[in-house]
Amino acid sequence: MATLKINGERVDVDVDASTPLLWVVREQLGLTGTKYSCGIGICGSCTVHVDGAAVRSCTLPVSELAEGQEILTIEGLSANNDHPVQQAWAELDVPQCGYCQPGMIMAAAALLTENAEPADTDIDAAVTNICRCGTFNRVRRGIHLAAEIKKNGGAS
Repeated sequence: MATLKINGERVDVDVDASTPLLWVVREQLGLTGTKYSCGIGICGSCTVHVDGAAVRSCTLPVSELAEGQEILTIEGLSANNDHPVQQAWAELDVPQCGYCQPGMIMAAAALLTENAEPADTDIDAAVTNICRCGTFNRVRRGIHLAAEIKKNGGAS
């Protein structure tokens, strides 16, 4: 049994300690916005926040999470899809197929928490998620727009 704090709610899950957080989120809690893709922590489709940091949940066993750590999934990022990154993504029509975008959004949101005005090099270093459709230029523009929205008082 593990006790986790996910999207502001404390939950008890009955899983083996080696179970990756991704499977707890998707299978135990039904939060399917976090996606499975590579399974080895490279692509970033499974990105969530743990205490504000972007992490790849497919390789993070539940046993490595301390009780009380804040886990945030795409479902918990904002109640009304009004986070600055979500606003920018919608305005610029960033996604193509959309499969990787929850992870991209979570990586971008974590970056903007750490760096309110990232340069392209900061974005390239922090958002290492893979988009098979090749929307990287739109993602970069989306992050810059989200920074502007946030700076001008948009939701966060």
